[in-house]
Amino acid sequence: MKSLFKKKLPPIVGLDIGTRQIKAVWLEQTKEGFMLQGYACEPINKIAFSEREIKDYESVSVALKKVKKALKSKIKHVNVAVAGTSVLSKVVHMDPDQSDYELENQIEIEADSLIPYPLEEVYLDFEELGASPTHTGKVNVLLTAAHKDIVDSRLLLAREANFEPKIVDVENYAIGNALDYFYTPTETQQPLCCVNVGASLLQICVMKEGEVVYTKEHGYGLDHLVTDISAIHMMEREVAERHLLEGTLAANWVDDTLPIFAANLQQHINRALQMYMTTMHAERPSQLLLSGGAATIAPLVDMLNQDLGIDVVCFNPFDNMAINPKLDVDQLNSIAPQLVVATGLASRSFMPWHI
Repeated sequence: MKSLFKKKLPPIVGLDIGTRQIKAVWLEQTKEGFMLQGYACEPINKIAFSEREIKDYESVSVALKKVKKALKSKIKHVNVAVAGTSVLSKVVHMDPDQSDYELENQIEIEADSLIPYPLEEVYLDFEELGASPTHTGKVNVLLTAAHKDIVDSRLLLAREANFEPKIVDVENYAIGNALDYFYTPTETQQPLCCVNVGASLLQICVMKEGEVVYTKEHGYGLDHLVTDISAIHMMEREVAERHLLEGTLAANWVDDTLPIFAANLQQHINRALQMYMTTMHAERPSQLLLSGGAATIAPLVDMLNQDLGIDVVCFNPFDNMAINPKLDVDQLNSIAPQLVVATGLASRSFMPWHI
């Protein structure tokens, strides 16, 4: 009977503002599970970012407005995410049974020594994770700080496109949410290791028993592949990127250009895994979930499978999800791994959050 009066939470669109594309995912929860109601993926037509900082607001704004139109929804609420060197996350150890107010005061003291920016230049947030397994009598608290400029620029652009931001998350934790909600591991598949390769970043997220236990970002991505294509095939960078996105490159690019990028990517993935193994005293994963733009290039996935010595599986967050019959499933499947961050952001609709 109580379920009849249970208030249904309004859906919130996951909005992933990447450096080269903007992705959006609209999910709803049903009695049977989750349903994808809509999605959008729009390229940013110019080089609008330097690192993760927005330099060309107009180009990003145009892409955002196209995303809003493509979703064909009146939903305004969105969740966005930040990443890059201006975003810091660290687990600190605090006394238990403190109120949010007491924790906040303690966090500010901790943050002052941990964050390489003046506190007035950053947004701080924290979440208590539970008892610390390594520090007796303490609780683990996740401290996250993001430079105000990187947050405010995304909020401003989202609002200009007639969206209303509700949550600002961290991309690596959005990946973790997507894994937690939308990937079904085998019984022996612990921990889960996902590598997300976007335009400018390689992000690694490791989950164990439903908790994110390790995250790290590395400055390498598909921008390097675009540069290789541009140089080897003697075309403008923007033209090379458009052909790559549209799948209209000459057939020989897989033989004369892709192996160079694949070899470099393999080295970066191995380095990322080695850093994880050293930090966490963990064994090398037997399986790697691959997401981001790199996971949509089938020959690249094949090369990584052969050369890494690990079972590389593309992470499609919609595999076990109902799909709105109005959507083009073939088109969705071709870009699904790129929508992992946006899907993780959309999943925040189904969990409690605070302001």
